[in-house]
Amino acid sequence: MSEKQETKKTKPEELLSLDELIAESEENDVLIDVSEELDDEGPNLEKLIEERDALQDKLMRTLADSENLRKRSIRDRSDAEVYGGTKLARDLLSVYDNITRALETVSDEQKKSNSALIEGIELTRKEIISGFEKHKIIRVLPEIGDAFDPLLHQAMFEAPMPDTKAGNIIQIMAVGFKIGERLLRPAQVGVSSNSN
Repeated sequence: MSEKQETKKTKPEELLSLDELIAESEENDVLIDVSEELDDEGPNLEKLIEERDALQDKLMRTLADSENLRKRSIRDRSDAEVYGGTKLARDLLSVYDNITRALETVSDEQKKSNSALIEGIELTRKEIISGFEKHKIIRVLPEIGDAFDPLLHQAMFEAPMPDTKAGNIIQIMAVGFKIGERLLRPAQVGVSSNSN
């Protein structure tokens, strides 16, 4: 045992000498220094907690970004499936229009004399329409008297027409088409400009 410990044990109730008080205060200073070091480690603990929180935030943001990327890629893939053939479909619209115009100009006499040819052209048009429908390309078929819808129709002209309301369709010049939910081509129509 050290001398100090013996002194403490031998004099439990006696007053301590000046040397003993100085020695005890030095021990207390060491204890205070250690507690100050522990206090210095406190901010290090706070720094660690801040770093952990920052890393956790970064991880959560990265996970959210990867989830958004996954959803976006699924949406892009489905859009590519539906809308991938948009340019080809636009090019085929003129083929559909030409076949339709050809069938509209055929007279009854020509239908009788060239029935097989006319039937072949009609079957070709039906085949184009069914091919469009397989690829989610649908026709926009306005009716005469329908209200003009700028989201689906393109006004080619306006004219006053008796017994019609302003903004109603009075003539259909070309059928429109949609691919999925997007408008491929608006229906080309004439619109009534009556002031009534």
